[in-house]
Amino acid sequence: MEKKDGIKPRILVVMGVSAVGKTTIAEALVERLHWPFQEGDDLHPAANREKMRSGTPLTDEDRKPWLEKVAAWIDARRAASEPGIITCSALKKAYRKVIIGDRPGVNLLYLKADRRILEERIDKRKGHFMSPNLLESQLQTLEEPSEDERAFTVIVHGNIDETVESTLSLLRTDKP
Repeated sequence: MEKKDGIKPRILVVMGVSAVGKTTIAEALVERLHWPFQEGDDLHPAANREKMRSGTPLTDEDRKPWLEKVAAWIDARRAASEPGIITCSALKKAYRKVIIGDRPGVNLLYLKADRRILEERIDKRKGHFMSPNLLESQLQTLEEPSEDERAFTVIVHGNIDETVESTLSLLRTDKP
């Protein structure tokens, strides 16, 4: 696989809490890099989506089949020797071990924002299945990636273009 825009092909798992911009940033990256994309939320079973819609946090047991589907998508890209971008909150290290583990060529893209930005974005959302009440639960659950997890961390300040450019610059360095 050859570099696109000076970036080594890989699989990126775009992670972070609700409203941080996972889908928005992933779609902008897909537009620039032309890599296959999967919206991780679309892999949730209907029961999970209903729980989140009602404001009920998911349990680890609820997440298990979803994480397995995310991992299967990643494995399919790897088997096809294709890069890819998938969104997944991946809030706990244990979840990231399931979806990434020791798979070569897979990196996290951790989108990090302060609460004010997250709350502003949640207030502006229309028609999203995730209840705004779950932000606090997600912030409490979040275990930020450690150095051993091959994570690129991008601070989200609210401007999509700046966030995308920061991300592309980091990816060009190839040093998570």
